Amino acid sequence: MPAAVNTGLLYRAGRPLIFCMAPERAHDVVLASLKNAHALGLSGLLASHPPDDPVDVMGIRFPNRVGLAAGLDKNGDYIEALAALGFGFLEIGTVTPRPQPGNPKPRMFRLVSRQALINRLGFNNKGLDHVLQRLEATRFDGVLGVNIGKNKDTPNRDAVKDYLTGLEAVFPHASYITVNISSPNTEGLRDLQQADPLTDLLAALVEKRNALARESDRQVPLALKIAPDLTPAELQSVAQVINQSGVEAVIATNTTLDRQAVAGLPHGEEAGGLSGAPLFERATEVLRSMRAALRPELSLIGVGGIVNGANAVSKLQAGADLVQIYTGLIYRGPELVGEIGRAIHAAELGR
Repeated sequence: MPAAVNTGLLYRAGRPLIFCMAPERAHDVVLASLKNAHALGLSGLLASHPPDDPVDVMGIRFPNRVGLAAGLDKNGDYIEALAALGFGFLEIGTVTPRPQPGNPKPRMFRLVSRQALINRLGFNNKGLDHVLQRLEATRFDGVLGVNIGKNKDTPNRDAVKDYLTGLEAVFPHASYITVNISSPNTEGLRDLQQADPLTDLLAALVEKRNALARESDRQVPLALKIAPDLTPAELQSVAQVINQSGVEAVIATNTTLDRQAVAGLPHGEEAGGLSGAPLFERATEVLRSMRAALRPELSLIGVGGIVNGANAVSKLQAGADLVQIYTGLIYRGPELVGEIGRAIHAAELGR
């Protein structure tokens, strides 16, 4: 426990300086600093690890249930440094077939009073070739998910080609692959959640994945990341497609377009996806709905609004098998990883 206090104090001491920077600049500086600290063997000063709490999900053995959500390390440049914080798994990306700069800056905004972010990054990433170089070079041998998307200038009618390209490229390196059709920052992307295009997309991906598995004798589960803004009828439709698709997991949820929880706040009306504490209730509601609608053997990863250990336990109680964090890590620092792991472990012991 003293280690947890020290790591918390360390991050809280540095946070005012970090938050003086523009959010995207702070993101780059913190990750570079984390990588340097790891290279110097100082990662132990930055994080207190969760207890060992192994669990089997999607046919994969996870050392604990706490994961890093996609978006923080889009290009796989910081895998080892992030893993050293104690995560049970990492998810890198979203990566698109070709590099793309994303939307014009500024495109990320803090809502500090609500422990929230709004971003309209737009799948900015260095492309598959770069990510493959990083995957081939990494010494990390833990659970590593890769989140794939389509390029902005690829029309939806051709989207399956981009996703198949991404799937085939990362298949040899990924523990699991996430299909991202729920970012609000690529125009028209969420239309792929409609029943017909979703059925076609998942059928093509599962067929390709199964062929690659037969060729390589290697099993790589597929996860679908969904939006929190789907109506109850849309959620039922998505669940029905997933149940028949051969996909192994659902990640609930991505960021939201709803601004009710931050109305009137500075930056509260900025375009983009809202993440952090205001997303917790809606994302958990979607998670609970999906658990009720999906076949029992399908796995669920709960993400959205987790800023403390109790939030993570609530996700498990709503049906999640694993949890992921991103915005909570920005506000709480690396101590959050250990806090969540301990809270989950205590909840499991108390059952």
